[in-house]
Amino acid sequence: MNQSEVLHIIESNNLVEKTVTLYRNSFLKTAGSIDTNIYWVEEGSLRIFVLDKSEERIIRFGYKDNLIVSLDSFITESPSDFYIQALKKTKVKVISKKTFIDFMNANPDFRKIWIKILEDLILQQIEREKDLLVSSAKERYERVLKRSPRLFQEIPKKHIANYLRMIPETLSRLKKS
Repeated sequence: MNQSEVLHIIESNNLVEKTVTLYRNSFLKTAGSIDTNIYWVEEGSLRIFVLDKSEERIIRFGYKDNLIVSLDSFITESPSDFYIQALKKTKVKVISKKTFIDFMNANPDFRKIWIKILEDLILQQIEREKDLLVSSAKERYERVLKRSPRLFQEIPKKHIANYLRMIPETLSRLKKS
């Protein structure tokens, strides 16, 4: 089951409770807060990051038709160190944990959807860890370009460079070569 099928199930079963509009640079979630919602990005783009001392470390992006979540807070219902910030005007559809879990528990087939979502998140995290372990900036760039070519149309270059752990000038050089 791919993400568009999951989104169709969410929509056709009326799981969306509300839509929130965020303006550029506004926060959907800040560090130290609990957030157990699942967000479906209807339009716009977001970044998920943590602060390392005073430096932002981007760990994930969300854009049209992506599901995003502060997974640690969602699972534990505890505060998280993650920030979720709009990079431009963004609309997200909100699904609460209770609504989602009740839906999953209503039918064993729906639980398979939840397992698939978790599997996809785990695989994405593994790919991200590989990206961080690859020593060459060129290799990191090529891996992300192959895996997520749409990222380069949706997200500003300075944020992609941060995500790839390089300076924007290095990213520009790699894109030209």
